[in-house]
Amino acid sequence: MVLSMLAYAVQRDLSPEVLCRLSNVTVTELKEGKVPLSAKQLNDVWLNAVHLTKDECFGLHFGESLQLSALGIVGEIIKTSATVGAALTIAASLTPLITNAFCLVLVEEENTFTVRFVPQLEGWEKSPPLLQTLDFLMVFVIHELDGLLLKKVKPISVQYTTNPNHQNEYERVMRCRPDFNQVENAITFDLAYWNEPILSANFELQRMLVEKIKPFAGMISGAMTLQTRIYNYLMSNAYLGIISQEQIASNFNISTRTLQRKLKEEGVSFQELADDARKVLAINYLKSGSYPLKQISHMLGYNEVSAFSRTFKRWTGTTPAVYQQK
Repeated sequence: MVLSMLAYAVQRDLSPEVLCRLSNVTVTELKEGKVPLSAKQLNDVWLNAVHLTKDECFGLHFGESLQLSALGIVGEIIKTSATVGAALTIAASLTPLITNAFCLVLVEEENTFTVRFVPQLEGWEKSPPLLQTLDFLMVFVIHELDGLLLKKVKPISVQYTTNPNHQNEYERVMRCRPDFNQVENAITFDLAYWNEPILSANFELQRMLVEKIKPFAGMISGAMTLQTRIYNYLMSNAYLGIISQEQIASNFNISTRTLQRKLKEEGVSFQELADDARKVLAINYLKSGSYPLKQISHMLGYNEVSAFSRTFKRWTGTTPAVYQQK
């Protein structure tokens, strides 16, 4: 998790070496994985990440950025799960691998099911690192469902026992307006998702994306331009379509206008980056030969196959159907 956090720090134009040095951690030790981080080291990583990025919602944004990495984990869970409910049950049991501060409890009700995030440590609400960890876990669960169903899942409700700042950003990331100062930390979903079967085709698509794109590979070294960081982010979120410029700006904790200005200084526009990402993804999907044009079109954010076909012909000089046959 910390290696992924460092990779995300690079996306946010933060030096992983500086983050590690301030937290008394080395990248080499993390990659070797021989000695687990102490509680203080992990807390320091969170605190320094928030401080250096000047982002009080770092945990939210980090969880939001991990969609493709989440797919890799979800892919492993899918192998032993027939339904979404079974997969979530397995995932909940694995929470101690990430943190001992919270456990996940799943509760089925008549028309809904709820994932409760139960604190295991006293005074957790006064610990900034544990508050960030809670945000991370709650966002991660929502995106885990995205990975299982290959569509954006909207919770019925989100509850927090705390009352954080930047509540509009919580609403954007959680896809509904959370209720704060509640008696528990919980996310409630429609029960229809619980028994929905997991299709093997979903896992194959996930596996292909992880193999082809690997957005975090080699990112923890050297400086990257903003356009490279944005391109990596677009590819990281690619399995649910190309996200908007406004969403990326929010995740990077800058205004849309600032993002546009910085990209202009690098001689590129967001639309050009989005088109390039769509083109690369379209070619990879078509080369696999496993997915109908309608599904590919939908994954790339086109409402109609005809619109996708026109754009693809502009990119390559041929239609998607002809390209796939070749």
